[in-house]
Amino acid sequence: MTDAPSSAMNNTATTEVAARDDARARAILRGTQRLLRSLNFESLSEVSLGNGRRADVLALARDGTVWIVEIKSSIADFRADRKWHEYRDYCDALLFAVAPDFPSEILPGDTGLILADAYAGELVREAPQHPIGTARRKALTLSFARTAAMRLLTQVDPGAGME
Repeated sequence: MTDAPSSAMNNTATTEVAARDDARARAILRGTQRLLRSLNFESLSEVSLGNGRRADVLALARDGTVWIVEIKSSIADFRADRKWHEYRDYCDALLFAVAPDFPSEILPGDTGLILADAYAGELVREAPQHPIGTARRKALTLSFARTAAMRLLTQVDPGAGME
């Protein structure tokens, strides 16, 4: 009996991994980040949030606006994801980024929508705004800056911070 929940959790994790097409997700990420840059957002991928979740893309605008973009590489990837709604408390706007051939009608209508491939992205639906509080904005901005600095340092000195 005690093994059943563990087995169920392992099956779910395996399904989620199998549902994600990594090459396609990387292509969507690249086009999404190019779009975000053109919209005057700087962005980082795979950023940990205060609730223990990890956003696919955390984007920060000059005025401090914070967007989270969830990348979905397939219908199975979207259906396996039970956590995307937990990102709302950590951004001013929540968006999904998918490939142009993704059936976008299955995505929630109360989120923004980006269509992207490896070369570019297009914002096809604006995300509803739900401003976060000042303290959380500051925490996210500091986390963004520290994550970017740590990643840059590891590019210059791959062994730095590994003590």
